[in-house]
Amino acid sequence: MITTLAINNYRSILQLTTSLGALNVITGPNGSGKSNLYRALRLLAETAQGGVINSLAAEGGLESTFWAGPANITSQMKKGTVPVQGTVRKETVRLRLGFSTDMLSYSISLGLPKPSNSFFSLDPEIKRECIWAGPTFRPASLLVDRQGNVVKVRPQNKWEIATKTLGLFNSMFDEIIDPSAMPELYSIRESIRSWRFYDHFRTDKHSPIRQPQLGTRTPVLHHDGQDLAAALQTIREIGDHIALDEAVNDAFPGAQLRIIQHHDGRFSLQFSQEGLLRPLSGAELSDGTLRYILWIAALLTPRPPLLMVLNEPETSLHPDLLPALARLILKAADKTQVWVVTHSNRLISALSEHPDCNQIALEKQLGQTEIIGQHWLSEPAWHWPDKHR
Repeated sequence: MITTLAINNYRSILQLTTSLGALNVITGPNGSGKSNLYRALRLLAETAQGGVINSLAAEGGLESTFWAGPANITSQMKKGTVPVQGTVRKETVRLRLGFSTDMLSYSISLGLPKPSNSFFSLDPEIKRECIWAGPTFRPASLLVDRQGNVVKVRPQNKWEIATKTLGLFNSMFDEIIDPSAMPELYSIRESIRSWRFYDHFRTDKHSPIRQPQLGTRTPVLHHDGQDLAAALQTIREIGDHIALDEAVNDAFPGAQLRIIQHHDGRFSLQFSQEGLLRPLSGAELSDGTLRYILWIAALLTPRPPLLMVLNEPETSLHPDLLPALARLILKAADKTQVWVVTHSNRLISALSEHPDCNQIALEKQLGQTEIIGQHWLSEPAWHWPDKHR
């Protein structure tokens, strides 16, 4: 389980370090930085998928993602006794992302390349990546250290060079994977690759979710829900089919959800409700009903990930469905670490009943995203390996 998440110099987040639990609920008013916190976590996940550079390019380039305010916001600036003003930066500007667990921790530092005539001169470079033992960085706990093109590993007490030619635009997860020689690197990569993000389900009339879908075993619902019928049938056959029926009945008392197999091997939904003379197809379901069924398929997965991230799961749901959704999320939190970004007070209230619920309430002061109530004594310990380089 991730115990600490750290972000430095990303959009509205100048510096944020937060503890994480089994169930994490991210709240705050519009514009407080919830989306930036979510996007930073997705960007961190891209390091293990080979897409961190492309993701930054899609955001407008690394320079546009840097914190745009002063390097230091003083207490006088917050009180309004002095104007907000910048100073000459003493450190090279970097975007840093990292997380820790009780066993292994990881950080990545990205910066701009040296000026050149290349068409790719705006592509960011990975300046440093580190993996260390335990939750808190110390030079003595460092196990894998990538600086520029060079990757070093320390299998015993002596450093060995794994490569001197790693591309500056490639994470060490992309090329340097030998489970026997570098088990820590392999373990971190596979952990990150297991993370799942659900932030957009298409439910418009042309959505593939509403149409018959190719039926193959699907233990993990696709991030856009396009294989919903197959995922539900997989839960019926190898997952918790009792929990599936209970989740449907919890939200729609007396309703039944079935998967129909067509002669061409395609699957489709069939939803029966009390009072109706015939079942409804996926094309006939309301957006809210379809979205709730999608959440059933995502949260009752037969293959729970190490981390599941839900971005505004209340979207398009009737308020009366939120308690049932909360119970689904709480059930999932017993098997996997869950992160929920939400505006819904009703959902927040229901999730708060979990004994391990960790609420992270955000606010923005002078353009900077901060955690309400956090101060230097309550902030978890975190040290960036390249802070002074």
